[in-house]
Amino acid sequence: LWLVSTDGTGLRRLTSHPETDSNPRWSPDGKSLWFLSSRSGPGPEGRCASSQVWRITPDGGEAQQMTEEPLDVGNLLVSPDGAHIAYTMEVFPGCSAAETKARLDESAGSKASGRVYERVFVRHWDTWEDGRRSHLFVAKIPDLGESVGGGHPAAAAQSMCLPGTDVMGKMDADTPSTPWGGPEEITFTPDGKGIVFAARDVGREEAWSTDFDLYYAPLDGSSSPNCLTEDNEAWDTHPVFSPDGGTLAYLAMSRPGYEADRFRIMLRDWPGGQNRVLAEGWDRSPSAIAWSPDGKQIFAVAQNTGQDSLFVIDVKDGRARTLVKEGTVHAFDVGSDRVVYALSNLHCPAELYCVSTDGRSVRQLTNINARKVAAARMGQYEQLSFLGWNDETVFAYVVKPVDFDPAKKYPVAFLIHGGPQGSFGNVFHFRWNPQTYAGAGYAAVMVDFHGSTGYGQAFSDSIRGDWGGKPLVDLQKGLAAALDRYPWMDGDRVGALGASYGGYMVNWISGQWPDRFRCLVNHDGNLDERVAYFDTD
Repeated sequence: LWLVSTDGTGLRRLTSHPETDSNPRWSPDGKSLWFLSSRSGPGPEGRCASSQVWRITPDGGEAQQMTEEPLDVGNLLVSPDGAHIAYTMEVFPGCSAAETKARLDESAGSKASGRVYERVFVRHWDTWEDGRRSHLFVAKIPDLGESVGGGHPAAAAQSMCLPGTDVMGKMDADTPSTPWGGPEEITFTPDGKGIVFAARDVGREEAWSTDFDLYYAPLDGSSSPNCLTEDNEAWDTHPVFSPDGGTLAYLAMSRPGYEADRFRIMLRDWPGGQNRVLAEGWDRSPSAIAWSPDGKQIFAVAQNTGQDSLFVIDVKDGRARTLVKEGTVHAFDVGSDRVVYALSNLHCPAELYCVSTDGRSVRQLTNINARKVAAARMGQYEQLSFLGWNDETVFAYVVKPVDFDPAKKYPVAFLIHGGPQGSFGNVFHFRWNPQTYAGAGYAAVMVDFHGSTGYGQAFSDSIRGDWGGKPLVDLQKGLAAALDRYPWMDGDRVGALGASYGGYMVNWISGQWPDRFRCLVNHDGNLDERVAYFDTD
């Protein structure tokens, strides 16, 4: 964990343990930081090191372990009144953490390794299902005073949080959603008496359903969770309370079963009231939202013509304006007069920046990657547009080879994104990074064909039932446009590469556009959609 002032000064490392520290959370009084660490252990009965909750003061010193659960802990939150923490553990529904640990130990000692599945999921993304669910636990924080541990065993024991209460009980569902969800899908209520979380509790329909709902549960687990969004059979998530506690904002889709639908910002009077859509005419799908301190605006990140931009939306009239356009905003937090955010682009990994809430003043706060970026040989990038299918505007990125010389001819790596409703945007990604190809002497060309996200919902929807139609036309026209615009690209030496849907398209190209490329690379691309229906999650 690191700390830096909001003016960019005083950058320093806060923790130095060789294990991983993550998910830092300020206490409401600002006097301590709570975080998750895998440094915990060995635990009872020789248990291996595990992820647990720890606490440290901002001025450093010894961190103090605050939970000693028998299972790994994830997704930490601290309540607004500082009285509770919430976290998740993978348990068998209806079983405590201790009972789950006992069942796992018994299974590990068995000589039989077979499993019987009576419903899907069997395997979800990269994990074989074993019946456990990510459940939400709430623990009471003891009166910690001004001291944090100091390494004394007695002090540490006195400061441990109470064992967590499973507020989901017997729900056969996960929170946060797997595999990509995080603590943004969970929030404490303003009065500190309950917690709201997103979960998909649909029984045997789970593998086909996008019906994630918001649930309310009391912190003491005295009653079963109550569904707040039962009327919407599509996706509801990302609950955030207004500063005055009178409104719950969240994200909601409207089409059941369709993962690439647009998220809209919903406003719900709290605790019981009507819902309304904020900024219905704003044709973007936000992935994260936060209130301004005065409750008059909502800040949101959404894909936006090859960027992940930061927007601000007026709560009264729904007008949206762009605060940070270029690059990819990965995370942000809102203060009284400024927003701090993490931003990357095709040339640099994420760093911290801040911008005034009127968008007039941008300041870079960290430059942690400067030495490594300076030592790496990377290519310059630019975005271009062209007329694709049906003469509609399509965007693409080009990354030039390192040590670019306009007098030379360079081979081309033609990268095709997956999804298919995805994007090769202005981001420094750790998979399929075009700088890999630029560093090897290639020009990288990446077309956001019809079906890509960030160009309006109709553009994203257009690929449905037409995987080999509009996208292929866009790819053909996009490559031609790039070769025409950049005479230093060698049109005789082009390789096409793609993963997932991009791999499917590489297969399609091999049959529909077979003589264009010197090389085709298919990573994970389906050959037979009928068979794929039965062998995927």
